[in-house]
Formats: sequence, C-alpha cells, structure tokens
Amino acid sequence: MKFIRYGEPGQEKPGIVEDNGTIRDISELVDDLSGSVLENLDDLAAKIKPESLPVVDGSVRIGPCVGGTGKFICIGLNYADHAAESGLEVPPEPVIFMKATSAICGPNDPIIIPKGSEKTDWEVELGVVIGKKAKYVDQDNALSHVAGYCVINDVSERAFQTERAGQWTKGKSCDNFGQIGPWLVTPDDVADPQDLSMWLEVNGEKVQDGSTKTMVYGVAHVISYLSQFFTLHPGDVISTGTPPGVGMGFKPPRYLKAGDVVELGIAGLGSQRQDVIAD
Repeated sequence: MKFIRYGEPGQEKPGIVEDNGTIRDISELVDDLSGSVLENLDDLAAKIKPESLPVVDGSVRIGPCVGGTGKFICIGLNYADHAAESGLEVPPEPVIFMKATSAICGPNDPIIIPKGSEKTDWEVELGVVIGKKAKYVDQDNALSHVAGYCVINDVSERAFQTERAGQWTKGKSCDNFGQIGPWLVTPDDVADPQDLSMWLEVNGEKVQDGSTKTMVYGVAHVISYLSQFFTLHPGDVISTGTPPGVGMGFKPPRYLKAGDVVELGIAGLGSQRQDVIAD
C-alpha cells in the first residue's frame, strides 16, 4: 500500500494513494504515520476501505511521508561507482553520518541554497523507514523491521561537507536538504529493495541513472549493522546512499543555482520535483 502525508508543514494529515492516483484521507483511523502506527501498518491496511474514505483535493501540498522521525541516518559511499567518481575507496564497512531532522521537508518543497553556499549538490537515494524497534538484529531478520520504502533527495553542500573542519553533518543538514516521499510504500509492494531503478534530472537532463543493485551494503546489511551500535525506533529514516552522477563528480563539477529544477524518482516509489531557490 502507498501511504502519504498531506497538508501544510507541521499540520500534515495521513492518507493513502490509490492506484489511479486518488488520495484518500485516513485521519479518522489514525492521527499520523508515526510511532506505534508504523509498527502496525499491516493491521491498518486491513482496515482501510478506500471507497468509504474522503477524497483529498489533488492540489494539496504533499508532506514528508513519515512523521515523528527521531533519527535521520545516512550511509555514505554505498555505491562503488559513486565512490569512484568521488575519488575514494569503497569503505570496508558502512560509513554512517547523521542528517538533522530539521532538514526534512516534503518531496516537492524547494531546495534552498544556504547563505555562503557555492557547491549545493543533489543525490537520489532509497529511503528506509523503520517500523519496529531494532536492536542487535541479524541480517536474516532485518527487513522485518521495515515499515516501508521511499524516495529521498540527500541534498548536500560540498564545501561545507568536505572543505571545512569537522564532520559531514553541517554540509548535509541545511534547511530543506531532506526531501522525503511522496509515498511510504509498504514492503509487500516492493518485491526486492535491491532491484529498483533510480534517476535524477537537473533542468530536464538526466544526470543520475542507477539501480539499488549496485549498493555495496544492501538494506538488510545496513539495518543489522546500525542496530549493533544504537537502537532503531519506529519513524527513524535511513538514507542508503546514491549512485554516480552527482554534481561533484562532473569534470568540471556542476552545482545547483537558483532557478534550476530538480526531478528524481525510484521505480514503484514515486517521484519528486523541486525548484531551487536562494535563502
């Protein structure tokens, strides 16, 4: 099933998306797609009778597809071909960094170039939303902790990220640097998270054209790995890395500027569109 959150920032309501694109409100069943609701999405889905639910105006703003996110965890250099374009070796174990939850926004909300930025970049990524608490889980059971999958644009400011002292977080956490959605797609509708095509265009030019097949560390490995260090909770989001084609990898590099339009998507998980504006 495809779940969605819609409405103004901070006031999003939960809904579902039918196969024909119609959005139905489910706020009479649950308050939000967060916390314990994510633990029981199968039970919720079984109660939903779309024809009996209110239709939502199609012009409504789409919000991030999960609420109440406690941790926004990212995996770096998780595609061998992206590591190569970055001039870096494939890491011997997953590279973990955190993205501030304040960066989270809707899938079609603008990319805001922060003040002082010269190298704002794009990254289409498969997002994994945790549905059940995960601590010390093994790979064989890791996917049972997933509430669903989604599209993420892991927007990055490369100068902040790599050319200034400290860690990557400040180059990853600016406002509107984490578009999530449009849909939270439950695992029963994702046959294999390691076989999803993904793409990103800038001003109509396809710059990323990849597949989750080329991940170094797959979703089950990543969940198991992270759970050895800290507990994953319902609503936590994992952004699993990007294929090649980011602006930093071009020769010469190419970065976003105000007026650009970014579009991206993953097969079966929907697409995003963002106008680029200056802060």
